[in-house]
Amino acid sequence: MKLGYIDFLNCYPFYYHMFEKAPVPGVTVVPGYPGKLNAMMAAGDLDMGPISSATCADIHDDIMVLPDFCLSSIGYVGSVSLASQCPIEELDGKIVGVTSASHTSAVLLKTLLKKYYQADPTYVTTAPRPTLDGLDAALLIGNDAMVCATRPVPYRYDLGDLWLRKTGYPVVFAVFVVRQDAVKRFLPEIKAVIDSYHLSLDCLKQQKELVIRKAAQKYEDVLYDLDEYYKTLKFEFTDRLKAALMFYFEQAAGLGLIKTVKELKVLSD
Repeated sequence: MKLGYIDFLNCYPFYYHMFEKAPVPGVTVVPGYPGKLNAMMAAGDLDMGPISSATCADIHDDIMVLPDFCLSSIGYVGSVSLASQCPIEELDGKIVGVTSASHTSAVLLKTLLKKYYQADPTYVTTAPRPTLDGLDAALLIGNDAMVCATRPVPYRYDLGDLWLRKTGYPVVFAVFVVRQDAVKRFLPEIKAVIDSYHLSLDCLKQQKELVIRKAAQKYEDVLYDLDEYYKTLKFEFTDRLKAALMFYFEQAAGLGLIKTVKELKVLSD
């Protein structure tokens, strides 16, 4: 079975146990940016793993969502930001770079600018770690946003914080899914991965210093307070976060940015 892994600090706590303690038999881990994993899941080249929430909407007929896990923030997230040469209120008609690494955050930014700032900039797709050369603003996510956070830029906006202040809702950046056509073929492996995720999150609670030290060794270019970062992120898919996801779907689908989702199929025990 092929299991996706978002190759960022935010996803590492789910994989700590299988990376550092006990690999899951029969499972091949495929690391990559969210954009790569989204495309692979949509094409059937991955069987299981995290995908962007926006991609979940677009392929929801083909997948089942794991009910217990997500990558979310309630307000400030620290790893999804808009770096800008001008105030966000002045971006109408400007050129905004959108990283190819993301889907949820790209849709989030477009929804925020359209609905809450009445802005229609020209969007251009950029590499995962863009500069502002030739751009009025640029969206950065994950480790790339965290690496660039210390560089001077006239204006910087945290999209998790903006979304909460404008809508009152948290942001679910990624959900964990399994393709429906993989469930019958790989049910033992799927259950083993879910058990490993639970063990990993238990390690984050019980052995936090060790998990953080391993994460820092794996992503040594990120100069960040990982303890605070992991406190900021929400990994458990609570009812509040599920409601937030459906609100995001409704807002983005209303602008034609993703497919309409009435209900998600959920993998039961």
